[in-house]
Amino acid sequence: MHNRMLYPYERIECNDSLASYMSYIKIWIHAVWGTKRRMPFLKPPTLEKVCDHIRKNAEDKGIFIDSINGHDDHLHVLMLLKSDYSIAKQIQLLKGESAFWVNKNKIIDTKFEWTDKYFASSVSDDKVERVRKYIRNQQEHHRKSSFAEEYERFLSGVGYTDVEFLKDFG
Repeated sequence: MHNRMLYPYERIECNDSLASYMSYIKIWIHAVWGTKRRMPFLKPPTLEKVCDHIRKNAEDKGIFIDSINGHDDHLHVLMLLKSDYSIAKQIQLLKGESAFWVNKNKIIDTKFEWTDKYFASSVSDDKVERVRKYIRNQQEHHRKSSFAEEYERFLSGVGYTDVEFLKDFG
């Protein structure tokens, strides 16, 4: 199987004795995850360093990140789901490696961790620009609402009613 990242979709060519076919995969994911215990470690310039590193690491893994930004204690990422990863695997690769990098390079003065939980939702093509704008404007957005309020809105917006989940997010 040949697997190669193409923007804005991924084309997979497969050859076998029964058939030759191509699949086109384009699944936009808006993912949000926070720092452990909602510690405000992502203030500038740390936020920019972490975002730049996650983008570079993703590129090295063939993951396309369209937009990435955050505020104090969490990140938003708009990305395409790579065909051979589950959402959980793709997010785990980005979160795990970035936490390792922050600690190895002593980007902050204490141990850095992401929370185990995250939010992820698919985004239709007609909503991609809206999500980009939302991610781009995180600093302004959080002058009006907290991460907890934002996260609860995301969950309820996709049909989750278990607000107890929020208690586990930090």
